[in-house]
Amino acid sequence: MISFADFLEETAQSTEEALRKFLPSVDGNEVRLTDAMAYSALSGGKRFRPFLVIASAELFEVEREHALRVAVAVELIHTYSLIHDDLPSMDNDDFRRGKPSLHVAFDEATAILAGDALQVKAFEILSNIATHSDPEVRCELIASLSLACGYQGMVGGQMLDLESEHENLCEKEITRLQHLKTCSLISFSCEAGAILGRAEKPFRDALKSFAYDLGLAFQIIDDLLDVEGSQDALGKPIHKDIKRGKATLVSILGPDQARAKAQKLVRRATTHLDPFDKKADIMRAAAEFVISRDR
Repeated sequence: MISFADFLEETAQSTEEALRKFLPSVDGNEVRLTDAMAYSALSGGKRFRPFLVIASAELFEVEREHALRVAVAVELIHTYSLIHDDLPSMDNDDFRRGKPSLHVAFDEATAILAGDALQVKAFEILSNIATHSDPEVRCELIASLSLACGYQGMVGGQMLDLESEHENLCEKEITRLQHLKTCSLISFSCEAGAILGRAEKPFRDALKSFAYDLGLAFQIIDDLLDVEGSQDALGKPIHKDIKRGKATLVSILGPDQARAKAQKLVRRATTHLDPFDKKADIMRAAAEFVISRDR
């Protein structure tokens, strides 16, 4: 069986190659926009969300070609969210993945439009018959991703994150914020394979539960890395949360308790994969990766 590290690297490479094919190439006046889209979308990264799409699809023996198209759509949404999060009016970050953020490398207006274009491109890919022959499956993918990244998901979470600066949030409030901002897209990534494979509800619910715990653990480790990590390893500034007065589980629980909570969440997450037996070992390994990563 392929190791987790090799699987992650292989899916990252496949996603990168597919992104190059899907990103537009023009010679006209739009070239600045398309260059900006490529600048951010092809900037590397772990491609963890595409990995989850492809790994979950393999549980249901979905053809890799179909899963890869959905993986690319997810990565485009993720990239758009990072572009917009970095804007001066949002988190005001000048570096992302070890190089200048898009609004710094180009300009703020171009960054906004590039993010918009990447978001729309994702839904264009999902709507294409090449993603799945069944229009109901394509519609469900579009509807589920829309919910995950809209006001009831990722965008709503970013709004709560902005409003919570210098506020004293309780653990329940922080958990809800992080569920929306981080877990929503991770949840779709895990469920996408079940949608593609027309899986029955118990299997979908198992993947949703896995993703919920995994996503919260992922965010806790992100917040820990902001406190304990290095800018060179992360490719972005550290200590941002403290400077902006953001409430996180690390800030209210302390690093040790927060790390213990992440470990507990990961242990619980893996139990949700029991219905898949050994077929889900690669996803169990992904959960372990989440709490051991250093970037």
